[in-house]
Amino acid sequence: MSLIAFDFDGTLSDSEMTVLLAERAGVADEVAEITERAMNDELSYAESLYQRAELLEGLSAADVEDAFDAVRIRPGAARLIERLRDEGHHVAVLTGGFERGVEAALAREGVSVDTIVANRLPTDADGALTGEAEGPLIEGTKDDALADLAAEAGVPMAETVAVGDGANDLPMLEVAGLAVGFVPKSAVRPVCDSVVASMYRLGKVLESHGVLAAEA
Repeated sequence: MSLIAFDFDGTLSDSEMTVLLAERAGVADEVAEITERAMNDELSYAESLYQRAELLEGLSAADVEDAFDAVRIRPGAARLIERLRDEGHHVAVLTGGFERGVEAALAREGVSVDTIVANRLPTDADGALTGEAEGPLIEGTKDDALADLAAEAGVPMAETVAVGDGANDLPMLEVAGLAVGFVPKSAVRPVCDSVVASMYRLGKVLESHGVLAAEA
């Protein structure tokens, strides 16, 4: 058994949850600028997330639900997750994005993963965003999350696979047995063992490394 850990926004999904929320809050440009700086390692992830969450303060429950309902996973992602789980692997999503969006996107495709480690945007009594953010992957990093999951699942680190694209994926890509960049940012590319641009190609990489059986 292997442990396969996916980043979500920009990797498993081509949706960016903070962008979907920001569009509904009318702060898309400000959020995009903060996101870009974080992805290029110019701003710590924690700092960027707190800044973006603050801009979303007061967004209504209906708008929040609408934003999370718009999150989609990439073509072929559901099938790849199913193949991995059918072959007995532990599939995890490790994301600085938000639990509700991950769950909604997976449920829409009728697929589930073994573990989701994600952050949350607290809401007030009316369901509106408070402008705060909380969760294990704000101050915490994905290398620790991957190591903890591997220990829980009884999987050696050499048998772990990490798939990501941005600067906050660097820690898990550096410690995983196999590091795959999904259209990675330039700062991320040097640590990747393989680089792919589609879920189909990712499946082929996993086949070539013996993680998945080749499809007929």
